[in-house]
Amino acid sequence: MNKFLSFGLLPTALMAAFIFSGCASSGTKNTRSNQNGIVSSLPKIDMTKWHYNEQDNVYYQTGISYAATPADTSYETMGIYVPGAYFTGSDNGNGTFSVTLNKSGRQGGFTSANAPSVILVETPGYSACNPPSGYVSTVKEFTDAGFIYIYPGCRGRNHGAPAGVTDLKASIRYWRYNLNLLPGNSDRIFSFGMSGGGAQSALLGATGNAAEYEPYLKAIGAIQNISDAVTGSMCWCPITNLDIADAAYEWNMAASRTGLNQTVQQISDGLSQAFADYINSIGLKDEKGNLLTLEKTEDGSYKAGSYYEYTKTVIEDSLNKFLSDTKFPYDASKAQSSGFRRPGDMGMMGGTMGGGMPPMDGMPQMDGHNGQGGQVGQGRGTLAGQDYTQMDNIQRAESSTSGLTLNGLYKTPQDYIKALNANTEWVIYDEKTNTVKITSIDDFARNVKTATKSVGAFDDLNASQGENQLFGYADGNGAHFDKYLAEIVKGTKYEAAYSADLEKTDSLGSSIQTRMNAYTPTYYLNSNFEGYKKSDVAKYWRIRSGIFQGDTAVNTEMNLALSLKNYGIKNVDFEAVWAQKHVKAERTGDSTANFIAWVKECLK
Repeated sequence: MNKFLSFGLLPTALMAAFIFSGCASSGTKNTRSNQNGIVSSLPKIDMTKWHYNEQDNVYYQTGISYAATPADTSYETMGIYVPGAYFTGSDNGNGTFSVTLNKSGRQGGFTSANAPSVILVETPGYSACNPPSGYVSTVKEFTDAGFIYIYPGCRGRNHGAPAGVTDLKASIRYWRYNLNLLPGNSDRIFSFGMSGGGAQSALLGATGNAAEYEPYLKAIGAIQNISDAVTGSMCWCPITNLDIADAAYEWNMAASRTGLNQTVQQISDGLSQAFADYINSIGLKDEKGNLLTLEKTEDGSYKAGSYYEYTKTVIEDSLNKFLSDTKFPYDASKAQSSGFRRPGDMGMMGGTMGGGMPPMDGMPQMDGHNGQGGQVGQGRGTLAGQDYTQMDNIQRAESSTSGLTLNGLYKTPQDYIKALNANTEWVIYDEKTNTVKITSIDDFARNVKTATKSVGAFDDLNASQGENQLFGYADGNGAHFDKYLAEIVKGTKYEAAYSADLEKTDSLGSSIQTRMNAYTPTYYLNSNFEGYKKSDVAKYWRIRSGIFQGDTAVNTEMNLALSLKNYGIKNVDFEAVWAQKHVKAERTGDSTANFIAWVKECLK
């Protein structure tokens, strides 16, 4: 039995003191009153200092401190946005309102007692997120649905892992700390994010109340003895499971590389073998309970076995669903924006931002937008339709092979398949059933999923990648973190740097491996690792991947979904979306609307 309950780490004698009320048909419980055992020097939210947006009928408060001894005050505050129906407000005459909980308030099919909350994880490239300083107009889509919207700032990769997720957890704890004053259900909180934000949303989902975070939470004065677990996690293109990400990248995409020197080619080959060894050690199973393994092929590439066939099926399923979903003629040049709000829809900040918001840590402003108006994304200047590769400051280079260019108008499915086979016939199409098979994963990579990062895609051989900063020591320098690469580069010019970095500890005395464990969802989900069953894992997961992306292997999201299913999570909704890259990929519809609908479905 997990030692953590809804409010986490509570002494047994105090658990019975909590008063619970029912929560719809999901079977969860809502803790609202007695908070004995909670430790904090933080005051609760001042209920006389709310602001009100009359047009959208939203009460909001920003600049809320969630850490008593913050490491960086420019990031560690939060905003909370509440549907107007859930409060009864009185105008103070000075631009603020005094509010009380409206117990009979209803919005979007929810009441003030059972309303869900969503927490925005806005950290592309694991960047820091500045907290909001005023009203954010895109909360309306969520508050109209009856959701409470939690918008925390948090530290980023330049502060070193696990700073970002530590801050997000602290904000969740503070929100729960105030639930005797606020609307909402303590067991109905859903995180959502894209790219590095999708990764940290996945971490919130996998690491609820994990012991690895406690020293870091105590260091910033987070509330103690209260839960930081979430109920559900939405992850678009999560750059996660960084412990094995370099190896997965080479196994999946190395076939698209050419012209590597002998040393780098040997490193790439070594990583592919390391991925096979990893897969064969962790005991992943498919949905029918069959063990998934890799077998060595004549060329030494480990492109055979049940795991290989399962991955190949995921790719084929993605293309088959595309053919089923798509009404031809199909204009591939508009695929990244037509029918979807691409990255930026998580917060297309038209309207005032109460003084605006500065860029994220390491994030450039684009096209002169500053969150003061116009259609910009996430308050940081992301235009709707752009993908995250333009804003996360992660290093990418053109692949050594060009792959296919799919930007024309295709009148029929046959025309599209012909374009996919322009270089070589790797897609086998059955016109009668409108379905496909592919010849190999290598052919898939060469044509549509070409490598866009160097060997050592995440732990760069020169420690210059964004993830190297993430596992650095807040000194502006990157650090190596991949133990598999450290073994592979022995005898090369890279050996000394890897060896030295992997021996370092941070300011709290934690090793690279401890920090890596805290930032690896599968560490808590797979029985091969010590963290298994030692956290409170979210009940609901929705994972979406743009299968054409060169940012991470298709195996990253696939393995996360499989690990969750193997763990026993029954509600795992995973799709690898054809023709989409590193974006908030959706097969159909609008990403925000789809997320809202999914949350509602989870809570039926």
